Amino acid sequence: MSELRKSYDVVIVGAGVGGGAMANQLAKAGVRVLVVERGNRLPREADNWSVKAVFHEKRYTTKETWRDRDGQEFNPSTYYYVGGNSKFFGTATIRLRAEDFQDLAHEGGVAPAWPISYGDLAPYYDVAEQLMGTHGTAGMDPCEPPRSGPMPYPAIGHEPEIEYFNTRLRDLGLKPFPLPVAIDLHPGGTCIRCRTCDGFACKIGAKNDAEVRLVDPALATGNVDLILDSYVHRFITSDDGRKVTGIDIEQKGERRIIHGDLFISSAGAINSAALLLRSANGKHPKGLGNNSSDQLGRNYMAHNNTAMMAINPFKKNNVVFQKSLCINDFYLANSVRPYPLGNVQGLGKLQGGMLTAHMKGTPEWLMSWFATRSVDWWIMSEDLPDPNNRVTIDNDGKIRLSYTANNLKAHGELVKHWSKLMRSLGYPLVITQKMDIKVAMHQCGTARFGKDPATSVLDPFCRSWDVDNLYVVDASFMPSSTSVNPSLTIVAQAVRTTEHLLKNVLRVSHNKAA
Repeated sequence: MSELRKSYDVVIVGAGVGGGAMANQLAKAGVRVLVVERGNRLPREADNWSVKAVFHEKRYTTKETWRDRDGQEFNPSTYYYVGGNSKFFGTATIRLRAEDFQDLAHEGGVAPAWPISYGDLAPYYDVAEQLMGTHGTAGMDPCEPPRSGPMPYPAIGHEPEIEYFNTRLRDLGLKPFPLPVAIDLHPGGTCIRCRTCDGFACKIGAKNDAEVRLVDPALATGNVDLILDSYVHRFITSDDGRKVTGIDIEQKGERRIIHGDLFISSAGAINSAALLLRSANGKHPKGLGNNSSDQLGRNYMAHNNTAMMAINPFKKNNVVFQKSLCINDFYLANSVRPYPLGNVQGLGKLQGGMLTAHMKGTPEWLMSWFATRSVDWWIMSEDLPDPNNRVTIDNDGKIRLSYTANNLKAHGELVKHWSKLMRSLGYPLVITQKMDIKVAMHQCGTARFGKDPATSVLDPFCRSWDVDNLYVVDASFMPSSTSVNPSLTIVAQAVRTTEHLLKNVLRVSHNKAA
């Protein structure tokens, strides 16, 4: 097992965007940090950009299985590496709307208010965009919340095929805008603008994922130790249950206890909930941090997501980096419906083999032909918190993810309306695929934060109400899923939590600027 220090100020479980951002900001302030990662470094190799390896062979996807509500096992599309799921994310780094922090009425119910306002998080979004290296243009998003200045880098620009849609959608009265993306595409950057970004790992390190932008800079300070291939079985508490004293980890078959002062669970909304449930003891019989509310593991959300191919049989699409356009005209109540429908954004350019991996029995030649003539979209609507949508642990230790989709009417209406628009713009064939429970991206909500320990797992700074030195800093804390990608919000809250820890818990001076 790796050589470790005798003690650490902070022990972080998970090296994704939440844990990476925490380690990054703590390390800059001189705090001694240990990051424990279940996986290893993802190798940079030719297979990173191989459709066969990534989508058919699932070379990089975890081999573990979970169970659904009915007990059927499935292999989730989740990734255990330094950088976590961000190694394969689509690079969208979008702020939530100001309205997302308030009670927001949907067709299927109400998305609950957060314990903080957009204004509370806004300065940390500024830092998060700097950390992630976001490219975009402020002021064009029709429901963009207030911000203090421009994005760190200018928008990457649209290729001709996407500029066509940008222009035509504006002609129809919509307000498309450049999708904020985290890639290293600027003078001096390493991005080569390829087709293998969204859904792929980057073999040249030009995607601004958590490994590249957060973890590696933290390690460079000398204040962070990182141990790999280390599975955390449980948190161990003091006899009175009020403090975590250590983590029980396994590395290459060897078990040991690692001690620290503060502990952060950043394993992702599903695995953080599972870890805290596995940590049940006499003082916390329902799972660590679950005594006050019985909310741990509940309210799992992951968006209503649909991939769409809009096909013009007579026109080839030669676009390379397609994920550059975003549409938020339907995010709130709109001209189509008097309630929110969701977000539409460009999808990384689909290739034939990517589609047949999920459409069994469909000839690859046909889907490849479609793909060369399609413009592809990702349509995302909010799913609402439901306490019966939850993470639990079966008797054999396997994760059970019980989930029933909701707010589907609004999502279906957005898909239908966007299909109609595509046909009106000369793309008569439309193929859609709704994502299912196996697609575990955008997971959130299993340890919601709030102002009342009776109805939330965490306080507004992501500290467990029941355990004084335990924090959960990943998308678990989100009380609602909203209708945009969660990565930037996780980083922003991680920066906010870190500042709180440095000022009020660790008593370390810290400059909030990244």
